[in-house]
Amino acid sequence: MSYELFFDEVAKMFREIRRNEGEHIRQAAGLIAESIMKGGVVQVFGNGHSYVGASDLLERAGGLVPVKSMGPVEYNPYEKLEGVGTIMMEKVEIRPEDVCLINTHAGRNPLGVEVAMKIKEAGVPLIVVTAYESSMQLTSTHSSGKMVRDFADVILDTKGVYGDAAIQLPGMPTKVCATSTAAAALLIQCTVLEAVELMLSRGFKPPIYRSCNVDGGREANRALVEQYAHRIFHK
Repeated sequence: MSYELFFDEVAKMFREIRRNEGEHIRQAAGLIAESIMKGGVVQVFGNGHSYVGASDLLERAGGLVPVKSMGPVEYNPYEKLEGVGTIMMEKVEIRPEDVCLINTHAGRNPLGVEVAMKIKEAGVPLIVVTAYESSMQLTSTHSSGKMVRDFADVILDTKGVYGDAAIQLPGMPTKVCATSTAAAALLIQCTVLEAVELMLSRGFKPPIYRSCNVDGGREANRALVEQYAHRIFHK
């Protein structure tokens, strides 16, 4: 069955991530834990389908409360135009205690590059979730020649293939079935788990969302959100 090809491909990626990304996950978790314990928030960005992976940190059961999206949730059709990211970041408040995360499969377009530039100008740590090896086969479309990965303090490698789609079928000129979203979600959730464990080990109670579909969940979340509302909601 063709669907089993995708199971096999994703399983292979997950095995590679487990084997090779443990130290990077711990490093990223350390940055997130330190930020939250200092009163900071985790600011995330992704464009197009990369936003889907980045949003795995946002407002979900078992996830961290002090997390905020840096940009609009919809696809930005101007990601290839220089200056758009710079203008967008004029409305983003980044404080010294924050940490940022960008999810991008390729990391070559001006929008993501400029977001990364502004994050580093703000002097805070940047975690980049990307397909490292396949992105090395690409060149930047930004005039600086920089890729998003060039600004990272920690890279979480999805092990994604060139072009993202992974399955070649007879009679099809292009591959099908993208893998980047599944891999990004795995890396991000592993990082959250490590960050939570680290905070607990230091006597800090991590602010974690409960499911709104369990009794008392909504009320518990409301109390937590009130502590961070001034930072996590767009004005």
